[in-house]
Amino acid sequence: MRRLVLLLAVLVLASGCAGKTVDGTPVAQAPLDATSPFDQAQGSTEPSSTEDPQVAPIDGEAKGVCAKLRWTDLPYPGAKAETPPTQINYDSTFDQSCRWTTKIDKIEVGVSLRFREGKQITIERTTGDWDVKGHKVKYLDRSNEPDVEPSCVLVVPYDGGGLGIIIIDSSGKFGTVCDQGRKVAEVMIDREHSN
Repeated sequence: MRRLVLLLAVLVLASGCAGKTVDGTPVAQAPLDATSPFDQAQGSTEPSSTEDPQVAPIDGEAKGVCAKLRWTDLPYPGAKAETPPTQINYDSTFDQSCRWTTKIDKIEVGVSLRFREGKQITIERTTGDWDVKGHKVKYLDRSNEPDVEPSCVLVVPYDGGGLGIIIIDSSGKFGTVCDQGRKVAEVMIDREHSN
C-alpha cells in the first residue's frame, strides 16, 4: 500500500512538471571565459633563444616604475635586459602602467605593474601578506579559482604611492604565481629609490 501511495505521489508530481514548458533554444554550456588583464588585440610572442619578445604598440617609453623592471628580472626565457615592456601606459586609471607578456608553449604568461602617485593601491580581499625588506606586501592568490587564469595580485606602498603587481601564469613552469610576484616585489623594492 505504501509503495502504491508513493508511486502515485511521484506520478502526480511528474505530470505537474511535465505540463510546464520553457521557451527558448537549448544550447551547450559555454566554456568559462577567464580573460586575463594581458588579453589585448596587440598579441604577444613566443621567444626563442635567438629572438626578442615582439614589442606591441606602446604609448611613450619606459620611465619611472616601468623602467625599473627588466625582462631579465623575470623567469621567462629568450629576452634581453634592454628589450622594452610589451606595453606601456595602457591603463589610464593609473599614473603609470606597463606589462611584460610572452607565450611559453602557446600559454600566455606575464607580469603587469600599475603605479599610483600619492595614494596606495588596495585590494578588496587578501590571501596573506609578507614583510619584504620593510614593506608590507599584501597579496591575493587566485591560482585555485576556477573562473580566472592562475594569477596573483600584489599591492605594496611604493615611492610615496602604491604599486600593484599582477602575475599570470598557467604554465606551471616558473614556480607558483605568488612566489613569482614576491620576487618581482623584491626587485622593485630594491630599486625603489633608483633612477
